[in-house]
Amino acid sequence: MAQDKESKERLQKVLAQAGVASRRHAEQLILEGRVSVNGVKISALGHKVETDDYIEVDGKPVQRSEKPHYYLLNKPVSVITSVYDPQGRPTVTDLMKGVPVRVYPVGRLDYDTSGALLLTNDGELAHRLMHPSYGVEKTYRVWVQGPVGISALDNLRQGVLLEDGNTAPAIVERVCVVPKKSTEKSKSSRLEILEVTIHEGRNRQVRRMFAAVGYPVLKLERVRFGSLSQGNTLRSGAYRALTKEEIQELRSKAGL
Repeated sequence: MAQDKESKERLQKVLAQAGVASRRHAEQLILEGRVSVNGVKISALGHKVETDDYIEVDGKPVQRSEKPHYYLLNKPVSVITSVYDPQGRPTVTDLMKGVPVRVYPVGRLDYDTSGALLLTNDGELAHRLMHPSYGVEKTYRVWVQGPVGISALDNLRQGVLLEDGNTAPAIVERVCVVPKKSTEKSKSSRLEILEVTIHEGRNRQVRRMFAAVGYPVLKLERVRFGSLSQGNTLRSGAYRALTKEEIQELRSKAGL
């Protein structure tokens, strides 16, 4: 009997691992009565399933993922971080040609933001990485019209008041000043690049933070997600599989 108990897993965890939805969303699907096991509708949390149970969501069979897949994409601008866009714009999953399973983006990058994006069919890991309690850091490279004042940097580092509350303190470093073209005569402004590291995941957070201190973002690129970096080897729109070491580090960070 002990073996039988160990072979069972919670239904919402199985749905998340199969890439149907995040664990939280999977719980909502169950509560809404949209999930059935072996032809029986399940509408309460806590139900456990075995490996040979037949699971359906909205009448469609769930194909359990036998093996999790993990990829790092260097997302270009003008691409939607979604599996589908009703307006017909290109999505990040359109770029994942050749991937043998359906994978889902972990978190979001804005339409006008480029850079490191994790995609996986490991729903449990994705759910944890997006949860603020695990404090996964994201580092962005930010282009603004400078020079950026000391008081603005201090505000960013201490936390900025936005319409949805104060942000957590950020790590902000100057990277460089972009040299002016010889035809440019103005000496009062310059294009400056900074790097900011945050662990929150609010909508358009970095852009809103810089706008709040008086420096609207001209260009934004995420250069690191947790321990993952696209470096200089991953061209825009390209992806690569994560190494075993990278996967292990991410899972360790998420408490798995």
